[in-house]
Amino acid sequence: MSAELVELVGQVGPYVGAAVTAYGAGVLTRAQDAAVDATANLGQRIVQTVWHRGRRSDRAALEIAVEEAAAEGAGEGAGEDLRRQIERALREDARLRSEIAAMLPGAPQIVITATGERGVAAQHIGMVINGDNPTVHP
Repeated sequence: MSAELVELVGQVGPYVGAAVTAYGAGVLTRAQDAAVDATANLGQRIVQTVWHRGRRSDRAALEIAVEEAAAEGAGEGAGEDLRRQIERALREDARLRSEIAAMLPGAPQIVITATGERGVAAQHIGMVINGDNPTVHP
């Protein structure tokens, strides 16, 4: 497992733990509660994002892991299977990994600005052709 993935799972852990402690197994289905601590809300968003993006079999395993973590409480080693489920989902889906990393506090925010006539702004792009009568040669 890459060091980047280990670090990401480590950063996600406290939020997911707070969410499971606050909501129990309901973390997968309930709407966010503005009155609940921001840590638990972020953890809930993380768990729900992983759950919604997973395959049906992965969802079932995640649901079981959430229920077990909720039953275990906040003790030492609680939620270990839940962390493994999240780690596996992040390892298998680079897009999900980026999405979760962007949710974390301190995540760099990407700002792209285009100014001027014919300005072009893009985050991910293959080719941009701009101007009058351009000629493109492969």
